[in-house]
Amino acid sequence: MRRFILHRLLPRVPEHGILVIFATRALRGFADGFVAVLLPVYLMSLGLGGVEVGAIATATLFGSALATLAVGAWGHRWSGRTLLLSAAALMAATGLAFSSLSSFWPLLIIAFVGTLNPSSGDVSVFLPLEHARLAAATDAATRTDVFARYALAGALCAALGALATGIPDRLIGLFGVQRLDALRAMFFLYGLIGFAVWSLYRKLPRPASQSHAAPAALDQSKAVVMKLAALFSVDSFAGGLVVNSLLALWLFQKFGLSLAAAGAFFFGSGLLGAASQLAAPRLAKRIGLINTMVFTHIPASMCLIAAAFSSNVWLALGLLLARAMVSSMDVPARSAFVMAVVQPHERAAAASFTAVPRSLASAVSPLLAGWLFQSGWIATPLVACGLLKIAYDLALWRAFRSHRTEST
Repeated sequence: MRRFILHRLLPRVPEHGILVIFATRALRGFADGFVAVLLPVYLMSLGLGGVEVGAIATATLFGSALATLAVGAWGHRWSGRTLLLSAAALMAATGLAFSSLSSFWPLLIIAFVGTLNPSSGDVSVFLPLEHARLAAATDAATRTDVFARYALAGALCAALGALATGIPDRLIGLFGVQRLDALRAMFFLYGLIGFAVWSLYRKLPRPASQSHAAPAALDQSKAVVMKLAALFSVDSFAGGLVVNSLLALWLFQKFGLSLAAAGAFFFGSGLLGAASQLAAPRLAKRIGLINTMVFTHIPASMCLIAAAFSSNVWLALGLLLARAMVSSMDVPARSAFVMAVVQPHERAAAASFTAVPRSLASAVSPLLAGWLFQSGWIATPLVACGLLKIAYDLALWRAFRSHRTEST
């Protein structure tokens, strides 16, 4: 049955622990889905304000960036399997620690060293390690499809995680627990999911040869990777202005949306984003990876800008859902493009060095957005995000529109 499912999902792709990677991505997506929405609610329940929420979101992204940089620079000293097990153990510890603390500074430290993700995408240290393992198991003909299914697994479960943000209210209603305790329970659940991820990573096959044992450093592909990293950092800085935690805060502040309604919205947007990623491989085969990334991103940014100026909650939610339909189509195309333009032995390092600037750039902007929200400029982060993303898309298309890869 396992081989049948793998064949149906991933035709012509050897196994290489792919099902394990898909399962761990799904679990992490579910955990990230509810944490991104509950994080501002939990922090405000502790008596913190918009600036503190933004600072903790910044710390999570900045810490993830440094951890990912460490993987790219020194990860070749250990096997990818060992690094994944260590990251999963850190995820478990993060959830347990975050659920037991109340003061700002300890929470900030845990956010920095841990694995919490306040955004809708995967910006964690897991990303380059899993990407490298998937790339090793694919060829040019199947790579975009595999990355699309990998992203789909995370997006679908992130949508379910967003829907799970209603669990605290159910716990309050059924058992009469305090609201803060119900929220703490969700971060404890995050830690348990980290332990489940660790258990699954233990099933990964050990490296059979040195070429699969550990990531290597960049060499001949360094120039193109650095160019991509610079462009991706602009996109991520923009995205950091409206990570899910801050977008939820915007909905709470502007429209007074309830926690259950916000969870339902993020569930719907997550489903739309997941569905769009299934179309990405077919579109990429027709128009190319770069065109897929650019020509789906620009309409999404325009919808975000329009939502910022909407005074009607249903119109704003409709525009944000329209954005969700196309904003994630670049994810598998971007991953496949990075893997296609580097040598096989450089893939983990390339994934790390393109992810790090993205994480660093996105780490700066939540603090700025939190300050803008607290100062009453609640539309500014959304507008700035849309404009910067459009500028990034045009620059990316100009730089790489004629770049040929083995998959195009």
